[in-house]
Amino acid sequence: MAMAQPAADRDLEPHASGAQSYLDEALQDAERLLKYAAEVGVALDDSVRHAVVHATTTSQIGWTEEASTALLAALTKLAAQLRPVTAESLKACRYEPCHAVGDYLKWAIGLAAVIVPFSFASFVTSGFSDAIRKDIVAANQLAVRLAAQLHPSTTIPAADAAPADSPQPLVAAGVSVVEVVDELQQFASLIRSVDDRARRLNGFVLFLERDPYRRLRGNPDAIHEKFQLPAELTKHLEQATDDRIKVYQDVRYFAQSLQDDVSTFYGAIATCLLPVLYALLGTCAYLLRSFEQGMTTKTYVPSTANSARFLIAGIGGGVVGLFNSFTVTQGASIPPLALAFLVGYAVDVFFSFLEGLLQALTKTKTSGVSQATVPAAGAKA
Repeated sequence: MAMAQPAADRDLEPHASGAQSYLDEALQDAERLLKYAAEVGVALDDSVRHAVVHATTTSQIGWTEEASTALLAALTKLAAQLRPVTAESLKACRYEPCHAVGDYLKWAIGLAAVIVPFSFASFVTSGFSDAIRKDIVAANQLAVRLAAQLHPSTTIPAADAAPADSPQPLVAAGVSVVEVVDELQQFASLIRSVDDRARRLNGFVLFLERDPYRRLRGNPDAIHEKFQLPAELTKHLEQATDDRIKVYQDVRYFAQSLQDDVSTFYGAIATCLLPVLYALLGTCAYLLRSFEQGMTTKTYVPSTANSARFLIAGIGGGVVGLFNSFTVTQGASIPPLALAFLVGYAVDVFFSFLEGLLQALTKTKTSGVSQATVPAAGAKA
């Protein structure tokens, strides 16, 4: 019959197993550091190499107190001499690169899939809106001038009068028919330009606004008659001008309604969404740069703090979106989206901004309290 194992020996077994596991792990770390030192040409004491090699042999037959002590002393010297490279960073640089790059790549692709379309749409709609605004200003001036020239309080026949039996357009005194025709052609061109840009702009808001001439778009002849000037313009100058002004009023209302929609929708995106996304993109750029530097110097160590960095970057981007611009120097300023990217790339910038703003507010409040206290003390005296 087998004898029962003493209770004391049974209690020591878990501790012995744990100590052996710890020493095996320390041996692996020491071997990694020793191999790295040999690869980069770092000179080490013979005692360090002997202790690691001896520990490798001892681990196969059973750890001794002497081998364990020598191994830990050698590991301490290796860690101090090769710092900032550590056994953990060497292990991460060997087994973690694909996993880390895959995570960063997913983040970058996901952010780009949202940032690029919205940035492109914001840029295009902003350009269309500015062009429409300029065309409307010019068209308004031409409409007023044409109305004054063709519907003056006192009209006289054109200076270059034709035979008496041919109808002559009536224009204001001192104005020639050629000038009126040229301005009317410019006016018609501006109407077509505003209409074309407005229809393109309508697509960026999912055709939210109703096109006043949508029923005529499939009929080239009807569209030509509506937006082009008649062939015999001088004979129907006044009627052509009145028709173009009516068309312009419909097109202008359509375009200005779209400008309001675009300003509301894409303005909200540019203020609330894009700064947060650019801040997250800045964090991705920072992590990729840190990863590249860590892999080059063999100091990369994965950290769970990266999740907190993304959260801080998102908060910072949301705060940055509340401001229109930031003045760096007397003549230079940073757009909010650029600053949001910097906040994500360097979170310290965000905290420095908040601390500076808080100090400025505190200083202003303290100054106001001091100024209020001085007159009160003088009155009491």
